[in-house]
Amino acid sequence: MALPVLTERVEQNILLIRGHRVMLDTDLAILYGVPTKRLNEQVRRNKKRFPSDFMFQLTPEEVERLRSQIATLKPGRGQHRKYSPYAFTEQGVAMLSSVLHSERAIQVNIAIMRAFVQLREMIGSNKTLARRLNELEKKYDSQFRVVFEAIRSLMAEPEPKVKRIGFKT
Repeated sequence: MALPVLTERVEQNILLIRGHRVMLDTDLAILYGVPTKRLNEQVRRNKKRFPSDFMFQLTPEEVERLRSQIATLKPGRGQHRKYSPYAFTEQGVAMLSSVLHSERAIQVNIAIMRAFVQLREMIGSNKTLARRLNELEKKYDSQFRVVFEAIRSLMAEPEPKVKRIGFKT
């Protein structure tokens, strides 16, 4: 798998849980090409390397919320996870490279670190742009207020559109 493709795939798997950008053990296991059970086994064997700010286990409520968003349950017996998934922060993912030893693990880890850095840069540039916009607005008079409001509306995240079901009267 080429690194640019891998980086895109990694970006899609970064989630925001408890205010942290994390990746789930199942997604990491797929990227590393190992069973989730083996990945978690290596983590358990090296528990001292993974403090709570590097990795945490999801609560049943978080799992349920995630399950309803992603809808990945397969029907049938033995298709469900016995334990809640683990979420790894950027530091936890970096620490995984010290417990997983393979060429693929090295390449995947590089791609993951790049994706986290890219995400941080995007967030930082948006904050910088907002700060500069405020400075410019203070500098110029009310004639440009419409322009500044238009730029702010473009910078804001779009609200999800809810499609109404039923008859229109």
